[in-house]
Amino acid sequence: MSPLTFSHTVTERFLRYVTIDTQSDPESAASPSTEKQKELGRVLAAELKAMGVADAHLDEFGYVYATIPANTPKKVPVICFCSHMDTSPDVTGKDVKPQVVKNYRGGDIVLPGDTSQVIRFAEHPALKNQIGNDIITTDGTTLLGADNKAGVAEIMDAAHFFINNPDVKHGTIKILFTPDEEIGRGVDNVDLKKLGADFGYTMDGESAGCVEDETFSADGATITINGVSAHPGYAKGKMEHAIKIAAAIVERLPKEGCSPETTSGKQGFLHPVGIEGALEQATLSFIVRDFNEDGLKEKEVLLENIVKDVMKDYPRSTYKFEVREQYRNMKQVIDRHPHVLEYAIEAIRRAGLRPMRTAIRGGTDGSRLSFMGLPCPNIFAGEHAFHSRLEWVSRQDMEKAVQTIVHLAMIWEERA
Repeated sequence: MSPLTFSHTVTERFLRYVTIDTQSDPESAASPSTEKQKELGRVLAAELKAMGVADAHLDEFGYVYATIPANTPKKVPVICFCSHMDTSPDVTGKDVKPQVVKNYRGGDIVLPGDTSQVIRFAEHPALKNQIGNDIITTDGTTLLGADNKAGVAEIMDAAHFFINNPDVKHGTIKILFTPDEEIGRGVDNVDLKKLGADFGYTMDGESAGCVEDETFSADGATITINGVSAHPGYAKGKMEHAIKIAAAIVERLPKEGCSPETTSGKQGFLHPVGIEGALEQATLSFIVRDFNEDGLKEKEVLLENIVKDVMKDYPRSTYKFEVREQYRNMKQVIDRHPHVLEYAIEAIRRAGLRPMRTAIRGGTDGSRLSFMGLPCPNIFAGEHAFHSRLEWVSRQDMEKAVQTIVHLAMIWEERA
């Protein structure tokens, strides 16, 4: 077959998609957590149908499903490409104003809407690989939404390629766009039977060439403190203040190691993410992360031992310690299907990049999908400095991600 010729639409799509506010809300019990996520879902479903993807649709829970039929007589496993439509609640995603820094020559990038926001060359080592590329940022007043609208745009551009290049052979390709990934609920209502895929790939990674088959395992821990209330004018020897007990627990957390700001690589952590309360009752919320379940358990035992030690000073107060599972390291599943990762590595190589196999200090929809029966490693989307006003992505990295998707579908067909 002759070399592939790409007429990329990914940048134009990305610049449109990021202007749609799709921020999810962890305080909402609805599904999706915000109705505005469906606005992008409707746009994507309509664009897919306009391409000729007949079954593209948005369901009641905010998921977009679509099928690109096989064009080969071979029996090829059904492959799904997945990205999430929501953006992080950490930074506003309303009124995003993207800018394109063309032919980047190095140095710092000052964001024009808030000049105190600077993407510093010294602090973003990935910029050294972007000389001559076109870098997309915000104006500094919002996040960009490359996490994960870069992945969304890449899958859409790949779909556009397949529809317009019927001579490129592939099996059945499924497309899945999810809501609420940023708040840990991205696949709560996914219909895997309707999706009908055998294997999947999330497009939600960082540097070009990276493929990730390993994530944190994750738990959430909640500590509820029941103190002793008394009138503050007559509280001596009686009051045991729940807020002060909670503060003492936080103060005794490890100062070196075991926190996000002091760990890297394969080190896990305990991380307080919420504190609320009054005199009589206070609640502390933690996330617990490690690459294996023994590490999770060790950190949860450490945390409860801290609580028990603090409570010795408050003999009439009580506590409740609760742990809930969030997701597990997808490596446990993907290791049983090594060809899924091998094909991704080969696709990255065919796209002209050097494959890099890495681990995610976080999770993706693929973490949970893998344990739901859809082995699903994560492929780079090109996003950097996510969840911040300094977020950026390059046009060239997104185009390489599109090419990786195309080559990957071709490899599955070739080796069927």
